[in-house]
Amino acid sequence: MSKLCTKQQVDLFTILLSCTYMVSYITRTNFGAIISEVVSATGISRDLLSIALVGSFITYGSGQVVSGILGDHISPKRLVSLGLVITILMNISLPLCTSYLLMILVWCINGFAQSFMWPPLVRMMSAMLSEEDYKQATTRVSWGSSVGTILVYLVAPWIISIASWKWVFMASACAGICMLVIWNQYAEEISISSRGNQKSKGSLSLSPLMISIMLAIILQGMLRDGVTTWMPSYIAETYHLSNSTSILTGVVLPLFSILCFSLATKLYTHVLRNPLVCAGTFFLVGTLSSITLYSFNDQSAVLSVICSAVLTGCMQGVNLMLVCMLPAYFSKYGNVGTVSGVLNSCTYVGSAVSTYGIAVISQSLGWHSTIFVWFMIALLGTILCLGSAKQWYQQYME
Repeated sequence: MSKLCTKQQVDLFTILLSCTYMVSYITRTNFGAIISEVVSATGISRDLLSIALVGSFITYGSGQVVSGILGDHISPKRLVSLGLVITILMNISLPLCTSYLLMILVWCINGFAQSFMWPPLVRMMSAMLSEEDYKQATTRVSWGSSVGTILVYLVAPWIISIASWKWVFMASACAGICMLVIWNQYAEEISISSRGNQKSKGSLSLSPLMISIMLAIILQGMLRDGVTTWMPSYIAETYHLSNSTSILTGVVLPLFSILCFSLATKLYTHVLRNPLVCAGTFFLVGTLSSITLYSFNDQSAVLSVICSAVLTGCMQGVNLMLVCMLPAYFSKYGNVGTVSGVLNSCTYVGSAVSTYGIAVISQSLGWHSTIFVWFMIALLGTILCLGSAKQWYQQYME
């Protein structure tokens, strides 16, 4: 298939992928957003329910590798359709679960289904867009994750207030059904032959450089998803707010993420250009934000929400650089989907570790110690990215 040329074609294609990614987040982040309400309604402890989130991150991360490899060889359209079908079924099933063990099983399956979204979307953008259009489209498609999260955090408290937490999953399933119909109507088939002229097959070798990058991605996953998942609980417990109110504060995080997506793209395209330098810069700002949150803990709910939003927003900027922009350097080898899947899987290794780890640390040591751990993670990420920037430039950009 030839590249999309006109602005209208590119815009419509980008909107379709953005909406698809948005729905994938609606059907995946809903559990984490309302976990405090589920704890209150069911009496199941936070650490037990967090196992379902951890399990979904593990299956999502491992599935990224499978999805990435498949996306380089079979139709990305079919992979996304399959992912949507399964996630719809899992969102319908979860409210019907009678024990936390069933919840864990269902949400682990949901995590694996969700992994059939991002690598195929990257594969489609790489095949159908020019280099410049790819950069812009990647940013806009990434907005879908923030918009989906915003919708969950805005609508979930309202649904809980008029019905119950179970209807949050039913509403999410309805969104998935609508998206499945639209996707199959308008998405293009990408054949293997559309991969075009390629150099000999390249691979994501485990060199010291790539190990540093993968570790940095793990660290940003720990902060991005760990803080996003538990920030409402932190606000509720620290400042004694209701679950619905604390869930609503979660809207601020994805709003700031959209700003960081745009800022990261401008910095990368016009100023810094090196994705490792750009990622290190965002890690550094996240480090400053987390130490501010640590220093002023307990003193202001507004300041705590703002610092948390800056921290997670900066991690979205890091994710955009290392998981979204960086795989494009491998497109000449024809394995951009595989690279995207492997790197994105690293994010969810960090997500799995932090989602359960934050629950344990916050319950045993308190939120003050937990926030200090966030600071140390951000600092280490800064060192890894800035320390690897020169080698990346010499190896891939010269």
